[in-house]
Amino acid sequence: MIPAFIPSPGQGVWLLGPVPLRAYALLIVAGIVVAVWLGNRRYVARGGAPGVITDIAIWAVPFGIVGGRLYHVISDHQLYFGPGGAGWIAALRIWDGGLGIWGAVTLGALGAWIGARRAGVLLPPIADAVAPAVAVAQAIGRWGNWFNQELFGSPTDLPWGLEIDVAHRPAGYEQFATFHPTFLYESLWMVGVALVLVWADRRFQLGHGRVFALYILLYCSGRIWIESLRIDSANQVLGLRLNVWTALLVGIGAAIYLVVSWRLRPGRESVLTRPGHEPVSDEPVLAGPDPVDGEEAETDIR
Repeated sequence: MIPAFIPSPGQGVWLLGPVPLRAYALLIVAGIVVAVWLGNRRYVARGGAPGVITDIAIWAVPFGIVGGRLYHVISDHQLYFGPGGAGWIAALRIWDGGLGIWGAVTLGALGAWIGARRAGVLLPPIADAVAPAVAVAQAIGRWGNWFNQELFGSPTDLPWGLEIDVAHRPAGYEQFATFHPTFLYESLWMVGVALVLVWADRRFQLGHGRVFALYILLYCSGRIWIESLRIDSANQVLGLRLNVWTALLVGIGAAIYLVVSWRLRPGRESVLTRPGHEPVSDEPVLAGPDPVDGEEAETDIR
């Protein structure tokens, strides 16, 4: 029989001897692996060298995890340092959940910039190649909230309502059994974002960071309405949750960049490497005509 509602997992941690395997962490790792694989394929298809995305991920991933945790702890500081807060140790326990995408993208971009400079490649083509991959990683990682029974929306009796155990229901909502599965909404939204990015990149030959900017714009558009459904405690500004304001402002910035960048630098960049580094190309070097009268042979590098 098909259940009337979406059940929550009975557990999110399994013991492998003395080692706990946490679904939240496993899904984040799975998202990272898929993102690196897909990002590498897209970068090679744009003319980049294989393995560059992996080298950059060595910098971007740790920076992104630290940034995501910092944003979460700072934006929800009362959970850790307010009256009755969980304290410094809990702030470091990333496996219990709590990564802010805004901090992850910001510091992750810094790590990617460092990795790109070390690899001698330009950052905008890297960002455009990995943008759909990042969206897919988010779609996978959001299922960690399902295992943790966290970050769900307001009560609902819709057929796809999410059953939440009493122990995980916020104060004042103990009498409700099913809630909007915001983790599922965002996961499906990000799958759609990834598909739109791939289509738009092929259709309009986007470059100069515009695929990544479009990813930011589309993510923010979805985050605004999904965030508005959530009932977990959050700081508010002028009656709106902080993350709604963040999504609104960042989304506007991404839209402005798309328009200005398109006008200033239409099309896609033809060079992927920084000045002073050998261009990356999968095309063979074609020899020109044989030397005549002592002239040197010419070559054509495509």
